[in-house]
Amino acid sequence: MIMKSGEHWHCTNAACRCAAFVEKTGNVEGPNPRCVCGSAMKKNYTAPVFGYLDFLQSREPALSLKNAEKE
Repeated sequence: MIMKSGEHWHCTNAACRCAAFVEKTGNVEGPNPRCVCGSAMKKNYTAPVFGYLDFLQSREPALSLKNAEKE
């Protein structure tokens, strides 16, 4: 498990809900880290960021442009 600097981890135990902030990147052997209560910890979910219709800004492949010129 690679823990990157700036990540937030939280305990999966609803009664505990302990949180941790990673300050230094490190590589931990094995499964997810454990909380002091013994439960596994998970990274906070961050949704991917996409701009509205970003794919329309990409250029067409050169092959399709050549085919369009021949027609």
